[in-house]
Amino acid sequence: MNHEAVLSFAYDDAQRARRVADSVRPEVDEIAGDRTRATLELDGDAVTVTVEAEDLTALRAGLNTWQRLVAVAERAGDAAPA
Repeated sequence: MNHEAVLSFAYDDAQRARRVADSVRPEVDEIAGDRTRATLELDGDAVTVTVEAEDLTALRAGLNTWQRLVAVAERAGDAAPA
């Protein structure tokens, strides 16, 4: 892969970071394509997503996808139980 970008998300505590990471982890293998791939790391209260891509267009698409996935996981974690 020719291009790489790192997204880092910090949380108030390790439990919240773990919930977000667990929510998006299944997508790592599901959305990998010929032009992009991603890895996910959990380190204490931080989640890091590294996106690698063959070209800048694929990198931008990958970054947009992962930012949305993490944002949805964060909002779902904020939702009050029914």
